[in-house]
Amino acid sequence: MMRNIFLGFIRIHILHHASEGEIFGVEMMDELRRHGYIISSGTLYPILHSLAEDGYLTRRDEVVSGKVRKYYKITEKGIDALKDAKKKIQELTEEVM
Repeated sequence: MMRNIFLGFIRIHILHHASEGEIFGVEMMDELRRHGYIISSGTLYPILHSLAEDGYLTRRDEVVSGKVRKYYKITEKGIDALKDAKKKIQELTEEVM
């Protein structure tokens, strides 16, 4: 159960950072690690891909140092989802804490 809860937190965290500017996988792994989430690329990249497939993020590819780096940014659908999530987080925090 805790894994599912944390995966939800990670998705919200990704949307938050994508709302501030473009993000890419390694950068997000480092950011999440700073917040105590130890996440493997085998977990992160499928989350990024699913958020893009579901229309919450857009993706563009760029060659960096000979490798293709996938950059993601938030869509309008993602912005709406993030706003809804923030409201729910606020309600939950007020009730639980």
